[in-house]
Order: sequence, then C-alpha cells, then structure tokens
Amino acid sequence: MRRQWLAALLLLPLAQATMAIETPEYELLMSDDDFEIRRYAEYIVAEVDIDADMRESGNSAFRILAGYIFGNNVAGEKMRMTAPVEASSPEDGVRMNMTAPVESQPGDAGTTTYAFVMERRYTLETLPKPVDPRIRIVVRPARTMAVRRYSGTWSEANYDEHRAALFDALDEAAVTTVGPPVWARYDAPMTPWFMRRNEVMVEVSWPRADGAAGPERDG
Repeated sequence: MRRQWLAALLLLPLAQATMAIETPEYELLMSDDDFEIRRYAEYIVAEVDIDADMRESGNSAFRILAGYIFGNNVAGEKMRMTAPVEASSPEDGVRMNMTAPVESQPGDAGTTTYAFVMERRYTLETLPKPVDPRIRIVVRPARTMAVRRYSGTWSEANYDEHRAALFDALDEAAVTTVGPPVWARYDAPMTPWFMRRNEVMVEVSWPRADGAAGPERDG
C-alpha cells in the first residue's frame, strides 16, 4: 500500500499536465488584489485528525487518506486524486476570534484536521466506507469563502504570512469571518515551490453585514 500511494504521488504532476484534476465547484462573486470571494457548492470530504502541527502531521495524514482513496476501503475501490488537500486547526480559530463552529469539525485542541475532497460522482450512499476508523466522511455545505492565493513553499511561515494578509484585507474591507482559516494545497510535493498553488480560505458573511455588496476601495 505504501508503494502504491508513493507511486501515485510521484505521478501526480504528470497527471496534472495531461488531464484536469477535479476541484470543488464554485462561483466567483468578487475578485480583488488581495482576495477573492467564492460561493462553493456542497461537496464531500474524507478527513482525519492528527495530533501535531501542520508541518509535522502532513505526511501521516496523507498516508491515511491516500490509503483510503487508493483502495483501503470496504469495497476495495480505487478513486481518483482530487484537489485541494485541506488543513485546519482549532487553535487558528481561537487566535483569530472566530464566531462560528469549526467548519471541519476537528478534534481536541492540539490537533490538525486534514481532508481530501471526494470526486463529485460520489454521494454519501455510494462513497466506499473507510476501513480505517480514524477517517470521517463529511459533507461540506454550500458556503461563501474569502480566498487568498499564493505560491511558494509549504512552510508555516509562508502560510502565516498570507493568512495574516488575508485577515488584514478582510478587516479593512469590513468583511465578517464566520469560521477558522483553512490551508488548501493543490500540488504534489515534487512540484517546484515557485509553481505551487496554495490558498488560505475562510468562510465569510456575504453580502457584508452593513448591507454593502462588497469591499469599499478608494479610487
């Protein structure tokens, strides 16, 4: 199984070059220099909680979730890799004074929740049941997200920089956040750092609470 998911991971950049990788559907509501506002349709994820920070827990979470989609499920069914891989931590919500429940329903404080997006062809009824009891199948409801896209390494410093920039921009634009930030990564580890697509996402109240349709900008 380990060789299988490693081989799939190595081939992922080639697959991305030859076929479209499925991602969640969304409608672009607003685009700004600092962020976008997207309305996402409902989608399903397989998620797992790992007792470590994002950097240290990523490999462990990937092995668990990749095993599930590569056949470690009751049906023995192999599924296609999609994007992005999501990560969120309950501490992020505490530090940023979030007001709503944690959207990925993570475990106790000190854990990071990782999620693989499932293919749109599946429903809760048709999705293979995980063998690993640590994996949860969860429906992400339709929601509106503010998203900041960036490239570069997967370091926490890089993520923290863009997370802070996103929240500063939302605060300036009087956009209210209603969930914790989510770290979304779209590429395989072998993708050169300068070509990677990374995003910081957070659920928001939209239109703004003051009734405006979007951010106010000078000029």
